[in-house]
Amino acid sequence: MRRIDELFERYGESHRNALNKAIHWVCVPLITWSLLAALWAWTPIAAVALILGAMIFYATLSLTIAVGMLAVSVTMLATLALAPSRQELLIAAAAVFALAWIGQFIGHHIEGRKPSFVDDVKFLLVGPAWLLAFAYRRLGVVY
Repeated sequence: MRRIDELFERYGESHRNALNKAIHWVCVPLITWSLLAALWAWTPIAAVALILGAMIFYATLSLTIAVGMLAVSVTMLATLALAPSRQELLIAAAAVFALAWIGQFIGHHIEGRKPSFVDDVKFLLVGPAWLLAFAYRRLGVVY
């Protein structure tokens, strides 16, 4: 079995409940956006560095996943240009981050399982890719 399939399988073990999955579809992208937004508000170079580091990780798993995650990341970065100021962006990022994590923990409470990243922090990067892989499968894209 490929490493990416093993990671997705392990991640999926704590994401079987339909409500938890739905919460993840909302909260995982919001958490990703909020991290990029906070870093962008601090210094755009930090946001780009996070994306580059994540792309290296994704490329070791699947080039198709890496390309898709790059597209998602660039789209998220494009939204940051809409912020009136860095201070307002940072406030929005903090609020979105906190609310999205509350949602995540509610989802895992419903699931009855702890979040995957508790055992291995790399699952913080696996989560967004897991959602992308689900979309790829629905579209017939091989990853």
